[in-house]
Amino acid sequence: MAQEKEITRNFFTNDTKTVAKDLLGCLLIYNSSKGLVGGYIVETEAYLGHNDPACHSCRGRTKRNEVMFLGPGLVYVYLIYGLYYCLNFTTDLKDKPEAVLIRALEPVTGIEIMQHNRNRMELKELCSGPGKLAQALGIDMELNGTRIGDKITIYMRTNELKNHIVATTRIGISQAADLPLRFYIRNNQFISKK
Repeated sequence: MAQEKEITRNFFTNDTKTVAKDLLGCLLIYNSSKGLVGGYIVETEAYLGHNDPACHSCRGRTKRNEVMFLGPGLVYVYLIYGLYYCLNFTTDLKDKPEAVLIRALEPVTGIEIMQHNRNRMELKELCSGPGKLAQALGIDMELNGTRIGDKITIYMRTNELKNHIVATTRIGISQAADLPLRFYIRNNQFISKK
């Protein structure tokens, strides 16, 4: 990893849809309490703040979504269904509370730790969905509000993916469900679903 370029907070100041696409193929590494875990980002979703009814910040600032209002390049973790954590990164400008959800990883680092965390051996079952991903990596609310580079490091992808990115509708939402704000790497076996 020494020769790979680390992504800085500035990367996240870009337009949220651009960040969601540019994160595909990047290597995400989490320095967990059990050791280094992570993989290549293969699926993301963009959430566009005030103008996006599916976005947590759409109706204003709350204790739950406060991190989204603190500027780009922060880790935003929340709990869904009272069971599963979801990993996001804040994007765009400070007055635009937007974020990118990391939906799936292709596991490459700390696979045994992830298998133990998920109680699953099959690689495809480790990080193929946001809840699975957070469980595999051991992510919880302790990470919420931390900066990129503190506990989670992301390294730039080394190849061009422009012609291999699929844009489609987001999953598991009822509002603004028709917007093509989910992005994944075409033909990647580790995405959550086609």
